[in-house]
Amino acid sequence: MALAVASCLSTGVAQAAPESVHFLIPGGAGGGWDGTARGTGEALTRSGIIETASYENLSGGGGGKAIAHLIETADQAHDTLMVNSTPIVIRSLSKVFPQSFRDLTPIAAIIGDYGAFVVPVDSKYKTFKDVVADYNENPRSVSVAGGSARGSMDHLVAAMAFGAAGGDPRKVKYVAYDAGGKAMAGLLSGEAALLSTGFSEALALAKAGEVRILAVTSDERSSAAPNVPTLKEEGYDASFVNWRGFFGAPGLPTDQAKEYQAMLEKMYATGEWAEVRDRNGWTEIFMPGDEFVAFLENQEVVVGDLMRELGFLK
Repeated sequence: MALAVASCLSTGVAQAAPESVHFLIPGGAGGGWDGTARGTGEALTRSGIIETASYENLSGGGGGKAIAHLIETADQAHDTLMVNSTPIVIRSLSKVFPQSFRDLTPIAAIIGDYGAFVVPVDSKYKTFKDVVADYNENPRSVSVAGGSARGSMDHLVAAMAFGAAGGDPRKVKYVAYDAGGKAMAGLLSGEAALLSTGFSEALALAKAGEVRILAVTSDERSSAAPNVPTLKEEGYDASFVNWRGFFGAPGLPTDQAKEYQAMLEKMYATGEWAEVRDRNGWTEIFMPGDEFVAFLENQEVVVGDLMRELGFLK
């Protein structure tokens, strides 16, 4: 059972980069969206591609509050890029909010981030197989924290993993938090036994000595954490990669959308971007404009089928 994206690099027409970008982040500090927006802004400013970057965290409604805000302020928001990822597809399908990517201007997907399963350093669980053993004996004995709503991505990835391990994916005891930082706090406080999160978020805390990563949802081990096994290595046929990218306001002029695409493509060639990318263990995925739209349309089908298989959609 796998949910993955194809990686490709496209060459665009030379465009002038904007002087500044305002990044709208639909979740709180410490989450994957926050890290992606701030990492991108860091690379763009440090490389001199843009002069300044600003950031606005606007959480709520599973990301719907930020989407609604961007739509409502569209005429004044041509300097704004909203970060998003697979959840915009999942939450639209499950009617968490009424909008979809079609109500925005898709700019480009830029990275892929794998899922990871994390425990506190003093956890009794030493491997993901240990977690599976408890789950298969009594699913309710394993509480799983995630930085997104029930039925959304962190929940979906956990259900996929336990389903591949022979358990009932519908019985995951999922504890929802608003963004990865709060979910990590819940894990460390003992409110949950396991955290389902993005690999880049897990890496940062593992490096700080707060957690251990039991498994990653990539097909092969990551060079950023060579000691962390994949689910497939553990014997479970499951993999997942979450794209992350940017959207402009609805009605954004085509020439401005192309400027943003060219800006992000130019960033890819910089050492500053390579440093941010490697630090976070990200995989490069560049799909601009129409290519991004076609991918999103296909992902609606793929994700929808998986959600129905796991009982999250009828």
